[in-house]
Amino acid sequence: MTINKRKLSATLLTGAGTVIGAAIGARLLKRYPPDWISGKVVLITGGSRGLGLCLAREFGTAGARLALIARDREELERAKRLLVSSDVIRSENVLLIEADLTRPADIAQLVHRAVDYFGRIDILINNASLIHVGPIERQPIEVYREAMETGYFAMIETIQAVLPQMLERGNGVIVNIASIGGKVPVPHLAPYTGMKFAAVGFSETLNAELRPKGIRVTTVCPGLMRTGSFPNAIVTGDLEKEYRWFAIASTTPGLSHSAEAAGRKILRAVRAGRAEITIGPDAWLAARFAAVAPETTQMLAGTAGALLLPKSDSASRPTEARHIPPPQSRIFRALANRATEQHNEPRP
Repeated sequence: MTINKRKLSATLLTGAGTVIGAAIGARLLKRYPPDWISGKVVLITGGSRGLGLCLAREFGTAGARLALIARDREELERAKRLLVSSDVIRSENVLLIEADLTRPADIAQLVHRAVDYFGRIDILINNASLIHVGPIERQPIEVYREAMETGYFAMIETIQAVLPQMLERGNGVIVNIASIGGKVPVPHLAPYTGMKFAAVGFSETLNAELRPKGIRVTTVCPGLMRTGSFPNAIVTGDLEKEYRWFAIASTTPGLSHSAEAAGRKILRAVRAGRAEITIGPDAWLAARFAAVAPETTQMLAGTAGALLLPKSDSASRPTEARHIPPPQSRIFRALANRATEQHNEPRP
């Protein structure tokens, strides 16, 4: 019997490739058990309010120990009181760290303090961000720099500060909270959208490089959420009109999504080892449509913006939304007050 050496070699290589591929796939897609979160140390930037507070509640209830990062000490203290009020999360398992993420020295210090208190960092959640609202021709260059410093470079520097210990252990989880604005164009949110596109690209590359080293990276792309954070937006152009559309969209069910549900989905994604998730059916559809029809997506976004968003007839300096008169509708106020109270946000 004559053996064809070329066929035998091809068969052996194919078999070896299948085995290796299956082994790698099993490693990369391995799920953690449901109780894996218990006892883990989770560091959350922007953890004092909004989605960050929802994530702290979800991970803390699952048994994690929490290091919450924010610039405002009073906000942090209120967040801790909200978290421990249910008696499920213990006070000693919540570490508050006041820090400005645009300062590299603050980032190094916060990581040092978290490790000194808990011994390590198992999960890093990059949630801190800024949002600028207004027509693109009214956005000065400094707001783009501000957006990138807070939502992009601060994310990278925090990862770089935490990464060495994860690489040394050969395990860890990094969760980067991006946005559907990092997948599709959103008129009147150009600084935010540009920053989130950069964050998504970096996060996906980070995942591709670190997964084989035992570190899992999850990129989260939510649609608009009812966090109550809209008074923290920076507005340009016609201030009242720009603030009105953004505030109403941010509080109206159907246009925005539950922050609590988002927190639960992100926790499930971490447990499952997901590489990327979207939150909300609108975000899911938009991301997939944009991937297969980018030109049509841009055209539709432009048409919607021209029809629905304010004209740029007036200009102003970038202004914090909390200093702008909010919409006066009683329904809006009821929805807004509920969101702000739940998520430790300032009232409009």
